[in-house]
Amino acid sequence: MTDRPHLAVIGAGPAGLAAAVAAASRGVQVTLIDSAAEVGGQFYRRPAADLRARRPQALHHQWRTWERLRDVLRTHVQAGHVRLLTEHHVWFVEQRGAGFTAHALLGPEQEHPAAVRADAVLLATGGYEKVLPFPGWTLPGVVTAGGAQAMLKGTLAVSGRTAVVAGTGPLLLPVATGLAAAGVEVAALVESADPKDFVRRTRALAARPGKVAEGARYAARLLRHRVRTLARHTVVEAHGARRLEAVTVAALDADGRVRSGTGRRIACDTLAVGHGMLPHTDLAQTLGCRLDGMDVHVDDEQRTDVPGVWAAGETTGIGGSALSLAEGHIAGRSIAARLRGIAPDAREWAAAARTRTRLRAFFAALDAVYLPPAHWTEQITDDTVVCRCEEVTGGAIREAVDELGAGDVRTVKLLTRAGMGWCQGRVCGPAVAGLAGCALTPTLRPFAGPVPLGVLAAEPEDG
Repeated sequence: MTDRPHLAVIGAGPAGLAAAVAAASRGVQVTLIDSAAEVGGQFYRRPAADLRARRPQALHHQWRTWERLRDVLRTHVQAGHVRLLTEHHVWFVEQRGAGFTAHALLGPEQEHPAAVRADAVLLATGGYEKVLPFPGWTLPGVVTAGGAQAMLKGTLAVSGRTAVVAGTGPLLLPVATGLAAAGVEVAALVESADPKDFVRRTRALAARPGKVAEGARYAARLLRHRVRTLARHTVVEAHGARRLEAVTVAALDADGRVRSGTGRRIACDTLAVGHGMLPHTDLAQTLGCRLDGMDVHVDDEQRTDVPGVWAAGETTGIGGSALSLAEGHIAGRSIAARLRGIAPDAREWAAAARTRTRLRAFFAALDAVYLPPAHWTEQITDDTVVCRCEEVTGGAIREAVDELGAGDVRTVKLLTRAGMGWCQGRVCGPAVAGLAGCALTPTLRPFAGPVPLGVLAAEPEDG
């Protein structure tokens, strides 16, 4: 046993790792919980040890940062200051008196329960990809951009020999260059954003020259691998009998509509597509944390409005690994002071706070540029499957809106079952909102994932 105050960190990506290290270094007992078999999250995902990768760093551009975090974390684990709980899928966090209990399911099957009690909680639950549907998007061979990256980082495998990377957002660049470096012929990088919009935001972007240089390096790699970039274009349809064989892409006009007569067919067996990311907020919502739009609201110390609960990383707003590291570092220091009953000294994390401010401004500028085409719903035909779990088509959703009067995602869900499947609307939610003509709003779910009834009926043992 230890008399050190106890912090549960949920999520072992950049934000969770940075917070765990900062808090443990300042006298806090930390339990670091993650659903994956290894810490690092999506950004620091590495090949399985059995693959014996000779140069795993080739798939990363911040490998030294990861090595430093890994080494410091290992020291704290060996000293008993940090306990690692991998393959723990947290589905609920409840407040009990002055503390908290995180409920989890163990292993790949997620059948056996465990619980972790702590004095405070840091939510570093990250984000997930947003993918907007189009005809043919359910064909085998169509994957998310992040899925293609995870496959390459984690298994050193690719889903085909010829790929098209499409959608919008900064993630497309590392995905395209990573696939090309792995020997895949990247036939095209299809980006719906207009390059002119970057010029209009030169001041905000220039404030982070390192990020601009990073983008320039990706562009140089695309040129080196002879990857054709089609800006202000979008995927109109994916083609294939039993699996993907080709995609049709077309140019967009100034209003965000597909320009007639500009379609071109590109042969490929892989389409890696993504339209940005959304934060995971399920655990924060069940705790009663305030949201700002889709993001968990935090103050300058990364505290939510629920006492004892902090949040950091993509769950507070999508902004990449460097921002996540800064937020995690601030949160860890703040937690360490607060749990010891000491008022934190913000001067201790002044550098991280400056980084946070600049990166938030930088990504706000990027968010204004990397937008899906304004009229993307026009490409969804009535027979396009929108909700894959429940096989609800675009036509069924339009009928619910136009003929049955549905004006929000919840009503569409009740009338069509869109969003009632395994993912609980996480994948189809943006598309349903777009077709319903309403804003996408967070959905309050009782649990962050499916839970066996037997687990709900019994009190889990402590993990």
